[in-house]
Amino acid sequence: MEINKLVDLNSLRTAPQLNNLQLKKLLEELENNIFNADWITIGIMASSDFEAVAALKSISKKYSFIKFRDLGTLNAIGSVFLKCNQKTGNVFIRSEKGLGEGILLTCQYEHDNKDSNTFGPFPLDFFSN
Repeated sequence: MEINKLVDLNSLRTAPQLNNLQLKKLLEELENNIFNADWITIGIMASSDFEAVAALKSISKKYSFIKFRDLGTLNAIGSVFLKCNQKTGNVFIRSEKGLGEGILLTCQYEHDNKDSNTFGPFPLDFFSN
């Protein structure tokens, strides 16, 4: 399957490997949504808590306006699902088997006339590039 737009990721259970051109196109399209959102929520599916936290830190490093608290206290055993909310700063993690791997990002809006949109899954290193 060719991945050229965010919508191409919608049917995937796990993040695909992307080449540099795909990364650039997807990031450009995603940033248009991030910068127009009032806040974002993030879900990260990973094989360990370390990988999930590292992926979350890469997002905060890339976008200084996206911050979360208490990352040092997060832990779970085995495959995990990490969920965080930019508006509240809250981050939760739980062990969960049977998930794919990747980052899901949802753009949220204060007004009901705009629907939230979830994008991904993106590779765990998507925001490190």
